[in-house]
Amino acid sequence: MAVPEVLSARVPVEQRGVGLGRDGVRLLVSRGVEVAHRGFLELPSLLRAGDVLVVNTSATLAAAVDGRLGAEPGGEAVVVHFSTRGEGRRWAVELRAPDGAGTTRPRAGGPPGAVVRLPGGARLVLEEPLAPGAARLWWARPNVGVPGLLARYGRPVRYGYTERDQPVAAYQTVFARPSPDGAGSAEMPSAGRPFTARLVAELVSRGVGFAPLVLHTGVASSEAHEPPYPEHFEVPAATARLVNAARAGGGRVIAVGTTAVRALESAAVPAAGGAVVRAAAGWTGLVVTPERGVRVVDGLLTGLHEPEASHLLMLEAVAGRPALRRAYAEAVRERYLWHEFGDVHLILPEEEPHRAHC
Repeated sequence: MAVPEVLSARVPVEQRGVGLGRDGVRLLVSRGVEVAHRGFLELPSLLRAGDVLVVNTSATLAAAVDGRLGAEPGGEAVVVHFSTRGEGRRWAVELRAPDGAGTTRPRAGGPPGAVVRLPGGARLVLEEPLAPGAARLWWARPNVGVPGLLARYGRPVRYGYTERDQPVAAYQTVFARPSPDGAGSAEMPSAGRPFTARLVAELVSRGVGFAPLVLHTGVASSEAHEPPYPEHFEVPAATARLVNAARAGGGRVIAVGTTAVRALESAAVPAAGGAVVRAAAGWTGLVVTPERGVRVVDGLLTGLHEPEASHLLMLEAVAGRPALRRAYAEAVRERYLWHEFGDVHLILPEEEPHRAHC
């Protein structure tokens, strides 16, 4: 299935029409192969008391910084995308080539020992690929604190389908909380973007719970569509209790975004009758596929992903392939918008007849 370029959301929804807010996006709803077309403001009517929304509170970093290759003046211009904070002072980075239009195009990283000069006298040294044989992401060692560098010189990562730069505030969700160590997400956990404080309050008033966790997402392989690399996550004990209580009480666990699925499923452990969630923190390399399946997630609120994206395997694990194909065909036919500023897709489990709700 090809997604026409015209269906890329080029600016945030609040810049596309008078009176629109973040919650003005469209909502594609899937229950099995049945599809309905709603607005995001109708989300409270689609959930019920006892359901829990699992949200990622990772803040989005201004993770793109201009630089030049080489220790001496001059050198090739590059844009450094700071992807993932590693152990010690190391960061995983992606070097991109400026395209002259305000965005970037891919380029290979390396070689080991290469120096990249950054604003304010900062520099980093490339050490080794993030994974054997990888050409895109490299471990690098900066000579300054990266959070301060990004705060002063960084801008949000953006790709060629967007129209112009946006302030970092446009990439923060209502759930975002700064990390004490300055870590965060190189790209916005965008499924949470349409939520507003008012909508959250309405959901809470209807008995829908919110369970926070953290997964600091790295830069996506927007051209290569590689599987996700390990990312740092934390599932607090309170969130584990909320999720387990909801499942025990017949509520549905709805992950807000693929990052929430990855983190929550990384904290799921086998138990009598299925699985339970335990408090967990560290690095997760979990890749959720149809073969692996999901153990504690019942539904998913997510953006619309490109046909080659590895995230579609996760969606297929939640929804099933026939349902996903039907939903995406409908999304193209009805001209839904893709990417981080686009519309969203709610995948709900098929209702058993005795539990059906309108």
